[in-house]
Amino acid sequence: MWKSGQIALICVLGAEVSAAEPAKFSWKAPEIGAGVFSDALGMLAQEREEYAESLAAYAVNRIVKEGASEASLEEGRRFMALSMQLAPRNRRAVVANYQLSRGVLPAKVEGGYEPAVLSKLLLTRASLLKEQGGPENLLLARAFIELAADLDPRNDDAVYASELQRLDHGRVHWQELTDGGAKVSGSERPERP
Repeated sequence: MWKSGQIALICVLGAEVSAAEPAKFSWKAPEIGAGVFSDALGMLAQEREEYAESLAAYAVNRIVKEGASEASLEEGRRFMALSMQLAPRNRRAVVANYQLSRGVLPAKVEGGYEPAVLSKLLLTRASLLKEQGGPENLLLARAFIELAADLDPRNDDAVYASELQRLDHGRVHWQELTDGGAKVSGSERPERP
């Protein structure tokens, strides 16, 4: 009896020590700077907040599910950056970014959208942004389309839109969104005749 009590105590203490150890990964926090989206963006403040919340939740869940693999951190950084560009004070994005930058995996977000559903939402919103026109709306539309295809490669509409976009304009230059709004030289390919 005494020995089993000692073993249980050692197991509990060992679990507490291992839970306190930071994860072994390196998170490069997005640099938002002044941000690339102004009030000219064709989204209301509440809508920006809701999309920011969904993007941050997806990023957290993907990173947690993959155990902070290099691929999940890279993809998560794009989602987190876009979330913070839309709503720089979004609670989930700010907290998760802080935790990840300190090597701590955030808790899984319950109730977030499944990738297929989020893909459809992003694609639908991208088409509305394209209709509104303007440089900020078009940049966000391009990012949403690319993310929609990445989220659900079985979403034929998203994949088709993303591939046409890639052929016509090249891939989205994520550095503009992840690295302080820095413009990338040659970020716009000339239109095809």
